[in-house]
Amino acid sequence: MSHSTPHFDYHNGVLHAETTALSTLAEVYGTPLYVYSKAALLSNFDAYASACGTRDALICYAMKANSNLAILDLLARRGAGFDIVSGGELLRVLAAGGDPGKVIFSGVGKSVADMRLALSHDILCFNVESIAELHRLNEVAGSMGKTARISLRVNPNVDAKTHPYIATGLKASKFGVAFDDALQTYRVAAALPHLAVTGIDCHIGSQLLDDAPLLAALDKLIELIDELALEGIVLHHLDIGGGLGIDYGEAGEAAPVPVDIYLGRLFRRIDQWRSARHDGVPIKVIFEPGRSIVGNVGVLLTTVEYLKKGEEKNFCIVDAAMNDLMRPALYQAWMGVHAVRPHSGETADLYDVVGPVCESGDWLAKDRILSAEAGDVLAITCAGAYGLTMASNYNTRGRAAEVIVDGDRVHLVREREQAADLFALERLIK
Repeated sequence: MSHSTPHFDYHNGVLHAETTALSTLAEVYGTPLYVYSKAALLSNFDAYASACGTRDALICYAMKANSNLAILDLLARRGAGFDIVSGGELLRVLAAGGDPGKVIFSGVGKSVADMRLALSHDILCFNVESIAELHRLNEVAGSMGKTARISLRVNPNVDAKTHPYIATGLKASKFGVAFDDALQTYRVAAALPHLAVTGIDCHIGSQLLDDAPLLAALDKLIELIDELALEGIVLHHLDIGGGLGIDYGEAGEAAPVPVDIYLGRLFRRIDQWRSARHDGVPIKVIFEPGRSIVGNVGVLLTTVEYLKKGEEKNFCIVDAAMNDLMRPALYQAWMGVHAVRPHSGETADLYDVVGPVCESGDWLAKDRILSAEAGDVLAITCAGAYGLTMASNYNTRGRAAEVIVDGDRVHLVREREQAADLFALERLIK
């Protein structure tokens, strides 16, 4: 088993999550099934916390990666804050017992209702992404008799060198305020009566394997913070975003920079800057990791329905589909595929692993050497991020169940949707 998915390994010829056999989970809960390791989750979060040490820092988990309440609860109890992009995500944080005072609200399209909800719960900060949003937030806060704490999401025009769908820091991106416009936008924000300018934010993309673009973005933020200070706009937090990638096990792909090395380099750069600045103004450092917290924490179990051999392609047809795991169809993402009970000494063949959804784009893996037969259970690895959160009910397919494994204990943390659940809110015309 690839090291890219810790706490998942083979014992006596069966793939386990911690000390629990995945074959048993498939039998008890059915498939498709998301399985998460509690130990892996906490280990990933602790890597960030340990690297921060005693510094004034806050790790705001980017919950769009995986928003299951049990995962949010475990992270909140570990001291995490949360990076949200909708009012619904804030309600999830509250339902999981998270602290709204540790919530950062990102996203380009915040509605009036979103703003009212967040202000009513006194969240830590809004990451504002346009002048139009500044004016709307000022009006909403004023109507509620409140002051909204804000930072600007600054777009540094740094190439994250990742898939174009998940690159967010270039001039062509819909996200953030252009670097060249940031100074004037901060001036506008500082003049609005119901806003309190408290920080600066940046997020250049996702699945970053090299920290050089992140450090380049940091240098541009530091430059802007110093310019703002000269105008009397003093910032109290620096949010460098998230985006660190994980090892999906793809052959030839570079290994991602380890969290401790990245944070070590980042903090050294910040220390050098603070030492040279001499103004004594403290600054909190905020991170928004998502995939690097949950990506390698989970697998998606799926059962082989049919093997279909053709003249040009062989297909391994499974019961999971693009509605369960969208990343391959959306990003052409590479996902690891492993048999839960590998067949020994049997002839393997080359297959595309595909689902039953009525789309040619419904595939989970292409050109994989597998020794499989109908009824076998496969594990799609590193499926903890952007799995269930991107899932849909296309073809009236219920979304998968989710379980968290804690050693030999198993917790069902989301029940499988049934067909009746999917049309319960629909009404016939009388």
